[in-house]
Amino acid sequence: MSNFDLSVLFFLQLAVILGTCRAVGALARTVGQPVAVGEMIAGVVLGPSLFGLVAPSWHAALFPKPSMTIIFAVAQVGIALYMFLVGVEFRLDLIRPRAPSALSVSAAGIVVPFLLGGLIALAVHADGVMFRPNVTQGQAFLYLGAAMSITAFPMLARIVQERGLTGTPLGTLALAAGSLDDAAAWSVLAVLLATLGNQPMIAVAAIGGGIVYMLVVLLAVRPALRPLGARVEHSGTMSYQLLGFVLVLVMLGSWFTDGIGIYAVFGAFVLGTAMPRGRFADELERLLTPVTVGLLLPLFFAYSGLNTQIGLVNSWSLVALAVLIVIAACVGKAVPCWLAARLHGEPPDQALAIGVLMNARGLMELIILNIGYERGIITQTLFSIMVMMALVTTFMATPLFELVHGRKGRLAGLVGPVRSG
Repeated sequence: MSNFDLSVLFFLQLAVILGTCRAVGALARTVGQPVAVGEMIAGVVLGPSLFGLVAPSWHAALFPKPSMTIIFAVAQVGIALYMFLVGVEFRLDLIRPRAPSALSVSAAGIVVPFLLGGLIALAVHADGVMFRPNVTQGQAFLYLGAAMSITAFPMLARIVQERGLTGTPLGTLALAAGSLDDAAAWSVLAVLLATLGNQPMIAVAAIGGGIVYMLVVLLAVRPALRPLGARVEHSGTMSYQLLGFVLVLVMLGSWFTDGIGIYAVFGAFVLGTAMPRGRFADELERLLTPVTVGLLLPLFFAYSGLNTQIGLVNSWSLVALAVLIVIAACVGKAVPCWLAARLHGEPPDQALAIGVLMNARGLMELIILNIGYERGIITQTLFSIMVMMALVTTFMATPLFELVHGRKGRLAGLVGPVRSG
């Protein structure tokens, strides 16, 4: 197909993707699930697991292989912007008041699932079905450990906000523990990506470049942006010129971290944490969220779904492995987080709610899975199994949280007063 044909086809692909995500997202809301859960399912529906199975000729015509490059490229822009917004929402002030409990819950939610994931990786590494041939045991251990440890921090934040728990002990602890958890998991992944290729100097350059980037952003870019933050605070709005300047910074940060061998999302996220808070951050979310979440993210869900082939789990041994991974993900995450919260004196229902919230993987899991697949770490079989795990754990989060949260009148007396705004 010519570039012109691919560009024409892309608009039809985009229409189908957006329509499917909206439809399945609406269905998800009717059963009490966040729209993001429906969009994750929509991605799988559009892939070979359903659409390709029911109408293979139509699927091949709508999503030919050459078009995947365009979908991938635009999806990466969406993920970079999304992770930038996650960084903008990242608040250190929420961590400080509950630091001991947050550190304990976060550590429990990282160490146990990390070890379980690493042990599973060692057990299946030798068969050549789950990991690519060039991946060492150590790299497999680190990758699957990080993938099992991740938390759906944006989804967690959305549940806390929608349930009116912002500023309460439960909401603060959940957000603090979730943010620390994800920061640690992404750090492990950054180190792993830097070591791929078995060339030590490339790894050193990647890790060193990442550290330099963080220092420049936090020590130079953040102070330089403060006057712009004050200007927006005074005027109450952000001009399109200033928004364009911020987007240039996001693209440069994503380009740099991708170029040194880590990944674009790291650069975007770190830059997001350096943005001025207050009105500046609010304006960024107001201007960027609709396009990012409404237009670009569905492309990422579709791209993930197009790489998911549930039919590859076609033997009892693979089904058993998939079940094992789901059980290990749930037990390894929810139980240690609940226990850590109880050991720090959190009330029983509140500790259980923390464990349930921390167990969701969501979009963050899909990001880490796509990184592993595109960088040649995992095979399509393991990718598909891990997507199934992400769907199950994410789908469980909201109904289980509502069940736990409703036990004592939405934890009345435990969550404290709700902060306005």
